[in-house]
Amino acid sequence: MQKPIYILGSLFLLLSNGCTEQKTNMQVFETSKSGHQLTQLKEFEIGETIVDVVIHKDIKKQRITGFGGAFTESTAYLLHQMSEPKQTELLDAYFGLDGAQYSLTRTHMNSCDFSRFHYSYDTVVGDTQLEHFSIQPDKEHLIPMIKGAMQVSKDGFKIIASPWTAPPWMKDNNDWVGGKLLPEYYATWALFFKKYAQSMATEGINLWGFTVENEPLGNGNNWESMHFTPEEMSQFVQEYLGPELEKSNLDDLVILGYDQNRADLKEWVDGMFPSGKSKNYFDGTAVHWYESTYDYFPDELDYAHQKAPDKYLIQTEACVDSEIPVWKDDQWYWEKNATDWGYDWASDDKKYLHPKYIASHRYARDIIGCLNHWVDGWIDWNMILDRQGGPNWFKNWCVAPIIVDPTTDEIYYTPLYYIMSHFSKFIRPEARVLQTNHIHTDLMITAAVNKDKSLVIVVFNPTNNMITYRLKGIGDHRELSISPNAIQTIIVQP
Repeated sequence: MQKPIYILGSLFLLLSNGCTEQKTNMQVFETSKSGHQLTQLKEFEIGETIVDVVIHKDIKKQRITGFGGAFTESTAYLLHQMSEPKQTELLDAYFGLDGAQYSLTRTHMNSCDFSRFHYSYDTVVGDTQLEHFSIQPDKEHLIPMIKGAMQVSKDGFKIIASPWTAPPWMKDNNDWVGGKLLPEYYATWALFFKKYAQSMATEGINLWGFTVENEPLGNGNNWESMHFTPEEMSQFVQEYLGPELEKSNLDDLVILGYDQNRADLKEWVDGMFPSGKSKNYFDGTAVHWYESTYDYFPDELDYAHQKAPDKYLIQTEACVDSEIPVWKDDQWYWEKNATDWGYDWASDDKKYLHPKYIASHRYARDIIGCLNHWVDGWIDWNMILDRQGGPNWFKNWCVAPIIVDPTTDEIYYTPLYYIMSHFSKFIRPEARVLQTNHIHTDLMITAAVNKDKSLVIVVFNPTNNMITYRLKGIGDHRELSISPNAIQTIIVQP
């Protein structure tokens, strides 16, 4: 498949009352099971039943931080196995003006499960001052990919760094997997964050922030991990990490706590944001989506916002996990084929959360649900994987929005890539999410207004029927329709 091209232009609507052409300042793009791939639509079939969708432009909610994916060692390695023209195409697809225009990204500090091998920036046992610290392992593939993306991106993007584990010599089990950070190394681990930020800056890469620990509750002792309780993480941040960054003039770096599934969110925000705390170094909370294939946990997200309404609430990782990617078969991504880790391994009382699911639906539903419940940023996991769903040392196969085959120099843009683009390309940083209302039981809708005052509305139809809807509250009423199994983005210029 060639690189996606997005053609912008005026929209002409064919309305139901005759065939009158009406020139408007609106553009509509659709991705669907029927084959649309962020395709601009100019004609709409208007059905007899019309759903009213009200956009409340005067009710502004959270401010958007961004949308994007993760720079992992696996992704960066694959990028560099492709020919130079394909490398350029891939970076343009994610960061170029004609592509998804990712604005918020994540990477890992030390190795993670999507590295090809274990590594740390300081392996010298007892080096409490980190005199042997070096980010050399990232200089072959990961840092060059980030720099390449920076060159392509017109508006730039934010980078969040997350550790999966401290070096084993700092932990109570002396292992890459599991265990806890020894209290005597709390100060050294805080220094590790500082040195990493400074080393990346030396490479010309300025971090936006950190999450304190990827999945502090653990991950079944499968890959790099390190455990914290809410109290332990709060102690580390309040007494060590926050002060270390502050005294080093790095206190503008954002610190996000938690960084795991939403089902346990209430306990964590209670621990991170206790009332009466004189100084709190947490700037917000990070969450993942893996607790369920269909529930985006709106009550937990609302609770986190209410607990800390002036803090960030960012989704930092999501993917179709425990699946080998299906190659060049778009229909697979629109049918109930995908399973996740819980399909086989969840306890009996949680099996219901992990049925087979439609991969495209899960992405669209989760992002819209998150935006409607105070999440201000949404980050996918690996940007690029191969046909096996790797490479990685643990053989933890997953799906990415873009799959490549380095042996044939081919690229496959899955439907997930286009769904991500429906948000990242059009809802830009600093946009404000708006209140929306409708009564259709299946339709999902979110809206935001950008800094340039353009209005963006995203509509998701998970049903097998076309749905006609009427947009109200945008200056004048507009009647549109959305295909079965489809997502649309509507842009209304001021």
